[in-house]
Amino acid sequence: MSREQQAVARARKAFETGRSKSVEYRINQLKSLQRLFSERQKEIAAAIKKDLNKTEVGAQFYETLGLEGEISLFIKNLKEWAAPRHVKKNLLTMSDTVYIHPEPLGVVLVIGAWNYPWAVTIRPLIGAIAAGNAAVVKPSEVCVHTSKVMEDLLPIYIDKELYPVVTGGVPETQELLRQKFDHIFYTGNSTVGKVIMEAAAKHLTPVTLELGGKSPCYIDKNCDISIACRRITWGKYSNCGQTCIAPDYILCEPSIQNRVIEEVKKCIKEFYTDNPKTCPDYGRIINQRHFKRVMAMLEDSNIAVGGENDESDCYIAPTVLRDVKPEAKVMQEEIFGPLLPILPVSGLDEAIKLINKGEKPLALYVFSPDNKVIERMRDETSSGGFLANDCLVHYSVSALPFGGVGNSGIGCYHGKFSFDRLSHLRGCLVKKLKMEGVNDMRYPPHTLKKLGWARFFILSTVDVGWVGRMALLAALVVVAAVVIQNYLL
Repeated sequence: MSREQQAVARARKAFETGRSKSVEYRINQLKSLQRLFSERQKEIAAAIKKDLNKTEVGAQFYETLGLEGEISLFIKNLKEWAAPRHVKKNLLTMSDTVYIHPEPLGVVLVIGAWNYPWAVTIRPLIGAIAAGNAAVVKPSEVCVHTSKVMEDLLPIYIDKELYPVVTGGVPETQELLRQKFDHIFYTGNSTVGKVIMEAAAKHLTPVTLELGGKSPCYIDKNCDISIACRRITWGKYSNCGQTCIAPDYILCEPSIQNRVIEEVKKCIKEFYTDNPKTCPDYGRIINQRHFKRVMAMLEDSNIAVGGENDESDCYIAPTVLRDVKPEAKVMQEEIFGPLLPILPVSGLDEAIKLINKGEKPLALYVFSPDNKVIERMRDETSSGGFLANDCLVHYSVSALPFGGVGNSGIGCYHGKFSFDRLSHLRGCLVKKLKMEGVNDMRYPPHTLKKLGWARFFILSTVDVGWVGRMALLAALVVVAAVVIQNYLL
């Protein structure tokens, strides 16, 4: 039996003990996980520094702060979310108990990504723990140091049988995918997403795929270009452009292109100094393979700002490209690096048309003071998330579902959406062995009179308080008596 098989078998055996079904047990596990981030911050930050050149403050800001907030939200609300959810009834089920019972799915596989290795690996794990599942955690092997720290620390703080960590590369992931899971949660690119989905299909395993795509950013000529470019610069160059919801390219009218370039250039200097290479807040491309991939995108484009690079340091300066054509290399795939192409368009109509020619993106950004422009962009396009006059910040709102559509992903999570995504919402109805007369209308022989009564009972919904329920129950008894009498006659 392989190491991966053993991990899955242990997780399933631990799940079958039933201990994760206890809400108190889940809360205690979440509290332990929260303690990890307060006690081991330096080890976490040191590994992220080696992998992505993030500072300790940057690691907390972009990786662990959101996780701490998410855990607190779950601890506060889990009892309510895990409780039976009563639903509206029709007259036929008025005397019954009808509710949704959230129950664990079983064993979940969480496959993380390397760009925000803690944030995008642990956030699904939080949902899996809260929903009462076991979970096999597979951190990205690309983040070598962070993967090792995760492997070392998670078993110290949370149940190592229920939540084993499996490290390794492609062969280990392939071996995991050969095992049967009850849900697979993957964060990464669409190419691997298709492989995950194909493997899951063999066991009819449901999936959540958090993918990516080319997230467009339209700048209206009438907006405050200075503020717009400040927010776009932050959203684009954070983590050296290696963010799945980073603005991938700008669409704007030719008349404001030079102004946009100058404002972005000014913000790059403000955020990362005259020499971003020496700025502690500016990251690095994850490895030389990705460095070469990003650099190859520059071949047929005009550099307006930046372009400096150092392969030995995996450094690419914050770069702006001007007068980019839709057929340019940089427009053929998600950039996932610090290149910002500007595509001149005649206006909103052409921008919408261009966006709709491509795959549905994970995020779509529009900067405009005009609500009509914002609403048209929202209503005439489709994307995982939609933001007006800012970038990235929707990721921080746990009350919003985060996920893609079409090529950018399947399913959503964050907050209660994570809990529901990783639970089976089981429909339940409990009836008493009384008032059998009401049921006569559904038994053969079927007649028009019975159909008339069935229409009355089934198509009438009920949403009343306690007093109303008692009154309706009394009325139901009377109606049942009438039905029985008519049936007998």
